[in-house]
Amino acid sequence: MAEAADIQGINPSPARRWLRRTAATIIGAPLVAMLLAGPAASAAQAGGTAKAPTGSETVDVSLDTLAPSAPVKGDTLTVSGTVTNRGRETITQAEVDLRVGPRLDGRMSIDTAAKRTGYVPGSDPAPLGGKYTVKFAKLSSGISQDFTLSVPVDKLGLGDDGVYQLGVSLSGQTSRARYDHVLGIQRTFLPWQQEERDSRTKVTYLWPLIASPHVTAETGSDDQQTPVFADDDLAAELAPGGRLEQLVSLGSQLPVTWIIDPDLLASVDAMARNYRVKSGDTTVAGKNQAVAKEWLTSLEAAVSDGKVVALPFADPDLASLAHRGKNVSGTLSHLQTATDVAGTTVQTILHVKPSTDFAWPVDGAVDPSIVDVATSAGAHNVIARSDSLQETGSLPYTPTSARPIGGGTTAVVADARLSTAFQGDMSKAGKSTLAVQKFLAQTLALTEQDTDEERSIVVAPQRMPTVAQAQSMAAALHSLDDERWTQPLGLVDAAEAKPDAEATTSVPGSSKYPKRLRSQELPTQAFQDIKSTQASLNNFQVILARPERVVTPFGNAVNRSMSTSWRGRPLEAQQYRDSVRTYLQGLINEVQLISKSDVTLSGRSATIPVTVQNRLLQGVDHLVLRLKSENATRLKLNDGGAVAEQPIRIAGGHSQSVKFDAAANINGQVQMTAQLYTEDGTPYGGEMTFTVKVSELTPTVLLVIAGGLLLLVLAGIRMYTQRKRANADGAAGGDDSDPEQPSDPTPDTGPESGAPSGPGEKVER
Repeated sequence: MAEAADIQGINPSPARRWLRRTAATIIGAPLVAMLLAGPAASAAQAGGTAKAPTGSETVDVSLDTLAPSAPVKGDTLTVSGTVTNRGRETITQAEVDLRVGPRLDGRMSIDTAAKRTGYVPGSDPAPLGGKYTVKFAKLSSGISQDFTLSVPVDKLGLGDDGVYQLGVSLSGQTSRARYDHVLGIQRTFLPWQQEERDSRTKVTYLWPLIASPHVTAETGSDDQQTPVFADDDLAAELAPGGRLEQLVSLGSQLPVTWIIDPDLLASVDAMARNYRVKSGDTTVAGKNQAVAKEWLTSLEAAVSDGKVVALPFADPDLASLAHRGKNVSGTLSHLQTATDVAGTTVQTILHVKPSTDFAWPVDGAVDPSIVDVATSAGAHNVIARSDSLQETGSLPYTPTSARPIGGGTTAVVADARLSTAFQGDMSKAGKSTLAVQKFLAQTLALTEQDTDEERSIVVAPQRMPTVAQAQSMAAALHSLDDERWTQPLGLVDAAEAKPDAEATTSVPGSSKYPKRLRSQELPTQAFQDIKSTQASLNNFQVILARPERVVTPFGNAVNRSMSTSWRGRPLEAQQYRDSVRTYLQGLINEVQLISKSDVTLSGRSATIPVTVQNRLLQGVDHLVLRLKSENATRLKLNDGGAVAEQPIRIAGGHSQSVKFDAAANINGQVQMTAQLYTEDGTPYGGEMTFTVKVSELTPTVLLVIAGGLLLLVLAGIRMYTQRKRANADGAAGGDDSDPEQPSDPTPDTGPESGAPSGPGEKVER
């Protein structure tokens, strides 16, 4: 009826309208609630149906410790870890077992075994069983339990020397499967050698001390040129427990070859003295001298055996230089400079003479252009990696690292498996233990390969290992301390080892360079920026009385702009380059021409002053100030030309007014341009322009002025005569005469001097 009334144009009563609104609200509310709850309900339903781990992946098994890592006869093997129920059902009658697999044949077998996940009945060995188990009455969903298994080695059933796969599994029952079955398993490797070997593999392990740049191009105004750091983050790495502190502490107990970025040493050495840290638009005093001194002392003691390799200063990115930078003129000269200062820096700070004969491209990836750039600064050895310089033949063993690649250059090819063994997150004990055991297994399998000759193997890990990665690396190397199948060797000796005749010596083409690494390179624009900064620096230093105060800090900053550490951080790299360029331009602008207002000249000849200001804290020389008249017919300079020059030499914090003789011929305005130049004719700074208004005094004007002056003189004489007569009358007749008038004051300004400019004047601040 209500609808009919509306259609017919009849207005319903207020009571009826209220009932209609109430009914609509009551009916619509559930619909709205359903619509609003729909997405949430769907999400909840989707979350509730998320697939939980099942089968042999129901339980996560973590092997936190395995000791000893490489047991010998008579040892007891102890394995400890954690089992975690990832499933939804409670596990009953749970039992942790040890399973010893068959001996693995070669490095490929280890790779294959490492990829296996889950339990495969019939393929995985039976559990050791007996008393060598750990039992739990139940393991609830989401709950973890620790376990420890200790087994005498002679109970493991190990046979011939070699690598064995070792598994730890958890078996039990669930409400859906009330029978014992494997619900989780973790595998690792157990190196086993009881017989004395006639030959051992020589292992060279590189221990990198490299950090990202922290020092800016800015220095203090004191004689020591106190360095300014962009931040104080380096102190945290040097402090006890920090990344660099741990690398030194761990490395000091290992037979490694230290591979050091001299920039890191220079930065820490600067911290050990007075240093400043940027804080907004100002700087504050650094407070971590003690930390820096302690770290340097520890490092000096650690490297006293002399096995030190110095990279070029700031560890320049060789691949970026080869692919993006070498076509920008002047770029490779920076690599030469970085190499030249490397040895001196290390020897001065650590008092040990390093080798500077090695280049280390990122991840050991090489192509012909990288090799050319790497050796352009004098290095004869390039640290490559076996996944770049791959074997193309059917060589049945891993060859010695040293490979001659032509032109008197040796590629020292690091083993890719061993070099990447400790990448990733090593902060979890389970991951670290697996990495250590796999590393040991690979070294033993390598030594077991069928060859009659001893080989030299190089391990080149990631450039900046984390604390956890360094600790895992150290644990693996300590497991080789007894030298049963390996022995340590320095990098210099490894480079001189006799190469395998059948090993590949062919450098892959540029198309084989990894795309992942190429995408991280510094762009060509980075090297254009560096070129621009260097050009400005070259132009600036020639005018300075003490150029070394800018050449050294800016030269180091330019090298830091090419650092390998910028990979993956393009924005930070750009900001660093911009900061260097901006600061340099600020210094350049401290020597400038002072703007002047328009000048009016009256007469045929005058002098035009131009002021040069030096707000630097050192003197400037070898500058020339050139003044140019845009209309030499109207206004000539010096000997009648349109251009005049004068040499400039100003002490620090002073200004100098340079005066140019000018001769006017015709009235009017003349545009003048002043510009500073270096002695070789290169413009310095911007131009300064001003206008000279010439007002020449003609003979007619001079006659009018002379006539006026004559009238003034005659009027003065008449006034004087009248005053003298009046005074005489006053003397005769009383004191009612006018008082004596004062004489004209002495002029308080003098004529403008055309003499040469005096010495510089102190700038008032």
